[in-house]
Amino acid sequence: MKRKATAVWNGTGKEGKGHLTTQSTILNQTQYSFGSRFDEGIGTNPEELIAAAHAGCFSMKLAFNLQAAGFSAEELKTNCVVVLEEGSITQSNLELTATVPNVTEEQFAELVKDAELNCPVSKVLNATVSVSYTLQN
Repeated sequence: MKRKATAVWNGTGKEGKGHLTTQSTILNQTQYSFGSRFDEGIGTNPEELIAAAHAGCFSMKLAFNLQAAGFSAEELKTNCVVVLEEGSITQSNLELTATVPNVTEEQFAELVKDAELNCPVSKVLNATVSVSYTLQN
């Protein structure tokens, strides 16, 4: 499987602007700029996209782990905060709220840890990855 995206940038780093388009076109010439990355400007930014990718990847990996263990989640809601410090992404902090009937705390903790370590986005990040969770049965 291969997925692709295209970034177009015009101008200088601070005054320039660009847009992003993904293969699926869910992003279709979506604006990004210095303002949307380092301030609260209109548009997206790479860190926000990485946070979305990590939250989605982790949630799906955990759903597969639960399924393999004989459980089905009613809901997995994962928030992700990516931290950019001195030009590097240093942390990706996942916060999970899960509703999974009949799973024990011990079983769930093991499945979460596996998803944290083995979702493809966790593996590609050169950053500290952490997960905190609340389990609701």
